[in-house]
Amino acid sequence: MHIPDGYLQPPVWAAADAVAAPAVLYLARRAQREFDHHKIPLMGVMGAFIFAAQMINFPVGNGTSGHMVGGALLSYTLGPAAAAIVMTAILATQALIFQDGGLLALGANVLNMAILGVAAGYLPYLLFRGSKAGVFLGGFCSVLVSALLALGELTLSGVAMPPGVLLISVALFIVSALIEGAITLVVVQSLERIHKGFLRQPGGLMSKGTVALAASAVGMAAVGILVASTHPDGLEKLTIQLGIEKQAKTLLHSPLRDYNMTLTGSGWLNHALAGLAGLLVVFAICVIAARVIAATRPALGQDEA
Repeated sequence: MHIPDGYLQPPVWAAADAVAAPAVLYLARRAQREFDHHKIPLMGVMGAFIFAAQMINFPVGNGTSGHMVGGALLSYTLGPAAAAIVMTAILATQALIFQDGGLLALGANVLNMAILGVAAGYLPYLLFRGSKAGVFLGGFCSVLVSALLALGELTLSGVAMPPGVLLISVALFIVSALIEGAITLVVVQSLERIHKGFLRQPGGLMSKGTVALAASAVGMAAVGILVASTHPDGLEKLTIQLGIEKQAKTLLHSPLRDYNMTLTGSGWLNHALAGLAGLLVVFAICVIAARVIAATRPALGQDEA
């Protein structure tokens, strides 16, 4: 789902960057209007949880894997504007530190997953008034919209896709979207059982729901590699089928590339250490962003036009 550098033509990634940057600034402003200071720790924990969840790939068939994106879940717990900010922080961390997604293509990834993906996930939830159907459809739509946008950007960049290959890719993305919807529903229901009314009033850092999310994030980062699928994800598999995978470029080399710290002789431990380091970075960035949003929130009744 993360587009690396080298696949998108300059006009495409530049246009995406030009749209994404002001959109994120607008959403940060929007988040100020509706921000609840009690959600400051939750933004950090949710960022860490989604970051960890994205590390764990699951099989979707045909030698392809997928992973949770989490835009819909973020929007349910934080609101769509704050969710977009958290997802942007996750994507930027992945690109800069773990080389997961391109730097020039960061605007496209933010547009696909943090802006339009989050919006597509929140709309069904809003229309169905937070029902189980709305939660599931939100997760489904969020991933499918993000995937279709990525395919569209590749097409605009001149990547030729035979109809048969494109059809299979879309089918696999639909499977990933269905799994995303199911996981999102399970997580929401689990949180509500642990902490009744969590989505409406999540509480502080030590609330039951927040603690459960934090513990789950640490667990996924530490041991997720042991159960994660090693198959390429849907976008990577598509580029392999099209024979363009070697076009991917790396503009910035990081010692934590591919979520691997390479400090010990144990592959699992290297991945676990890298994952836990990523959790801390994302948590810190999201909490700092939340504090900035809270500190600059306009006073009640102030004209915000």
